[in-house]
Amino acid sequence: MVYLNPFKQSVMNKKISAFLLVCLSLSVFSQKEYDIKFNIKNCPDTTVYLVRYFFDKQYITDTCRKVKNGVVRFKGKKELDKGVYTLVNQDKATYFDFLIDDAFNFTVNFDAKDIVNTLKSIGSKENENMFSYLKFMTNKNAEFNKYREETKGKSKQDSIKYITDKLKLMTEEVKKHEEDFMKKVKGTFVYDFVNLKLEKEAPTVPLASNGRPDSLYQYYYYKNHFWDEVNFTDDRILTVPFFDDRVKRYFDGVIYQYSPDTLINEIDKMLKACKPDGMVYNILLGHFTYKYEQDKRMGFDKIFVHLGKNYIVNGKANDVYTPETILKIKERVEIMENLLLESKATELYMIDTTDGKQVMKLGFDTVKTSAAATDLYYKHQDKLLPMFKTLYSIKAKYTVLVFWDVDCGHCQTEIPKLDSALKELKGKIDFKVFAVYTKEDYDKWRKWLINKKVDFINVFDPVHINNIKVKYDINSTPVIYILDKDKKIKGKKLGAESVPGLLNYLNSIDKDGK
Repeated sequence: MVYLNPFKQSVMNKKISAFLLVCLSLSVFSQKEYDIKFNIKNCPDTTVYLVRYFFDKQYITDTCRKVKNGVVRFKGKKELDKGVYTLVNQDKATYFDFLIDDAFNFTVNFDAKDIVNTLKSIGSKENENMFSYLKFMTNKNAEFNKYREETKGKSKQDSIKYITDKLKLMTEEVKKHEEDFMKKVKGTFVYDFVNLKLEKEAPTVPLASNGRPDSLYQYYYYKNHFWDEVNFTDDRILTVPFFDDRVKRYFDGVIYQYSPDTLINEIDKMLKACKPDGMVYNILLGHFTYKYEQDKRMGFDKIFVHLGKNYIVNGKANDVYTPETILKIKERVEIMENLLLESKATELYMIDTTDGKQVMKLGFDTVKTSAAATDLYYKHQDKLLPMFKTLYSIKAKYTVLVFWDVDCGHCQTEIPKLDSALKELKGKIDFKVFAVYTKEDYDKWRKWLINKKVDFINVFDPVHINNIKVKYDINSTPVIYILDKDKKIKGKKLGAESVPGLLNYLNSIDKDGK
């Protein structure tokens, strides 16, 4: 059996591996009673599901467990939300999409052996229109596949010409049909549904100076018209099965990725177009927050910090997150905000290898609690202060700040690699490496450094006063930052192989050259 859905190719023959029961309050578009019937000729199923799309998930709304003679009926007095639904068979594969919007009591007839061409809606004008569009587009796809088959045996040149000619003709037919169809259904949810599918390409493209179509004009037209007539205040768009793909494609593929500020502006614009505290707003805010908190690109954590400060911490996300989660996001934002590019690095008070043994003898090697470490620090403060090697005492055009652990397998590879790579820059760029050992096993650390002959400023924190895990977001090692002469962060969380290249780049764009 073939289950067709030309609107969203990823749903075609899609197996719903786990039906997600989502508890969502969408009563704005609800009606108390519903009675929806499907008469399926050649039906192989005994169980059929009524499944609703919701952004990037699907969940069961109702189940018909006693399908007899192809009759499937969903009936109930609970609230049924408006939007796009799909009929799913007992093997959890999609039959087709349909709408619950203008009617809650209607019938759909079709033949399971030829779904699209036999779909008939009784009692729902919107589904009647939707099925007619579905039929036209599906048959056009089949027509194109037939033309491709006809090219077999032809030369490559003849095949290309044949397909090109047919495609041009079909494109004109489809365009004309879509224009007429959209005029016919203007003002309905079918219009909104199809509008989200349509690609807004420039109708005419001027020529560039090279005589070819202006690709820059095409890009900006496409970008500027990508969301034409999409109503972000209408929660029903969350149920359009390709709305989530369209959001992701816009932010991942349409918007230039060279600056987090560009993405921030686009996110703000989209959220502003939503109804404050509406479902679209809540879902998109949650999506963007999760997406950019996970983003590993250097500097793009600025997006998460922006969302946290401007939407979540200030009370604009109370319907999205629990108070506990908001508190955790607030704590995370406070850490990350201090580590954004161009932020000044937090001062560090460290002990050099040469003073390490003396400090450990003061009792810091056996201290068990923070309170005990604090008491010990103040007891020996006069001895400790002259020993401190601070980050800001490093005088260099650039400081490579490294956090690492001698017991970390990855560090054992990366630290020697970093040392070797940086030796190539000695005498060419003014830099120093401030390498912070994140643990306290002084003897093991010192022996490793002697054995590897690592040419860094090697320090650690046996006094436990720096809280480097929080201050520098150290959850694993190694972690590498690059700071300028004022200790502003110019690069962060880099791989050892990336450090020389970034130092060369920063040095090349420094106008002072000092």
